[in-house]
Amino acid sequence: MATAATLTPEQVRRRSLQSGTIGAIVEWYEYTIYGVAAALVFGHLFFPDLAPGIGQIVSLATFGVGFLARPIGAFVAGHLGDRIGRKSTLILTFSIMTVATAAIGLVPTYEQIGVAAPLLLCVLRLAQGFAVGGEWGGAAIIAVENAPRARRGYFGAWPQIGVSAGLLLGTAAVSLAAWLSGDAFETWGWRVPFLLSTVLAGVGFAIRLRATESPAFLAEKAKMDAELERRKAPAAVLFRDHRRPLLITVFGRFAEAGNYYLFTTFILSYVTTTLGVPKSYGLTASMIGAAVNIVMIPVFGAVSDRIGRVRTFLIGGTLIVITTWPVFALVHTGRLWAIVAGVVLFLALGHAMVYAPLPALYCEMFPTAVRYSGISIGYQMASILLASFTPALAGAMVLWADGSLWMVIAFAIVTTLVAMVAIAYAPDHRDRELDEIGDTARTPATASGTKAVV
Repeated sequence: MATAATLTPEQVRRRSLQSGTIGAIVEWYEYTIYGVAAALVFGHLFFPDLAPGIGQIVSLATFGVGFLARPIGAFVAGHLGDRIGRKSTLILTFSIMTVATAAIGLVPTYEQIGVAAPLLLCVLRLAQGFAVGGEWGGAAIIAVENAPRARRGYFGAWPQIGVSAGLLLGTAAVSLAAWLSGDAFETWGWRVPFLLSTVLAGVGFAIRLRATESPAFLAEKAKMDAELERRKAPAAVLFRDHRRPLLITVFGRFAEAGNYYLFTTFILSYVTTTLGVPKSYGLTASMIGAAVNIVMIPVFGAVSDRIGRVRTFLIGGTLIVITTWPVFALVHTGRLWAIVAGVVLFLALGHAMVYAPLPALYCEMFPTAVRYSGISIGYQMASILLASFTPALAGAMVLWADGSLWMVIAFAIVTTLVAMVAIAYAPDHRDRELDEIGDTARTPATASGTKAVV
């Protein structure tokens, strides 16, 4: 068997890219099927005593519960990833996600065990959130740190397809289960996609075990004894010396963090509950939109290598602002072709352009010693601030506005503008080596002994 020492640079890059991409796809499949099930069946299976509209909002709120644990997972995984390695940490998060997902497929309903059912559901959703909190940063880093300098945007974009690929696979799995006749889907069919995750996880484990650590991390680890900073908690160094890039990382996600779930999870609920159209309309739109998104994300990652991460992001943000109202207008018609067109328009252009450059951009803002902590904590802080309860909040906005979408549209536009302002202040280091960026990103001590904020 080949070892890290005998692998060629190209083999290391290929294995790292496969580990980040395939692992992310499986893990996001496991995370996504919960959202689909919450939008379609969890409301009356786990909250049957509530009115249908309220039960649906509470069901979507349990989807948001997972986001509460994501910053905790980011802190823990960031610490481990910066101390012991990216590969080992990714295997840990993968294991937690797989066990939690399979367990959800076995949870009894409210009718069977009463209030313990939704409580168990929330606990397992928290475990999913903890795992995914450490997943994104590791997958992004292992791809970017092993990439050629001129192609970091392209390599970093591949793990980004994990979200949409997971959405595509998860939605397809739930859709196939939903074709079961009679009450079979609500009785036991919804459990099948959760239990199927164990099969996909076997593939993911095999691939992740073959990955190797990046040269950047190995070089940093070799300096551990000589560098006192390495003996301190990475998170402590991050908040002391790298607050500016951390804030950019948090607010830069506002363009896609909540908006993505508006056009995937919320749309599924809106078209069935408010518009009264078949659930297959929303599922079809999500699957087609996700497929197009998977194709476009690597394209825009490569574009960011040519024109810059910041410029690519700002163009995508502008497209989101311009197209948000037309997209929702299409969805509101209730026609299948219009719903599909609206979701595809958002995911293929605006979302893909703001999402693709983030891994490379964020990795280029932090030194190797705190990179896992920096991008994981920043990314997941944005999740809890914005993405966590966006589907439930959007559902409440529709109720408050008597079925109108104007509040949801305003929400999407304002959050995107916030992100564009944040990213406008981000440095573009695509022409520099990561170790050079790390050296200059470290905050120097001032003459008075205090630290200046980067």
